[in-house]
Amino acid sequence: MGFGGISIWQLLIVLAIVVLLFGTKRLKGIGGDLGGAIKGFKKAIGDDSAAGEQAVVAEASQAETK
Repeated sequence: MGFGGISIWQLLIVLAIVVLLFGTKRLKGIGGDLGGAIKGFKKAIGDDSAAGEQAVVAEASQAETK
């Protein structure tokens, strides 16, 4: 038994059908696009947290000067 009642053979059959329907070139392109989207998302999250940290530091320095 595999994942949640799905055997390895069933997964291989589904994978073969997907490759036959879309082709390896299109699947490679989709994988690349998905990877780029994930990288962009991680970068945006990192930029937001860095901007938030800078705002906290700026507020702290303003509070010290008062």
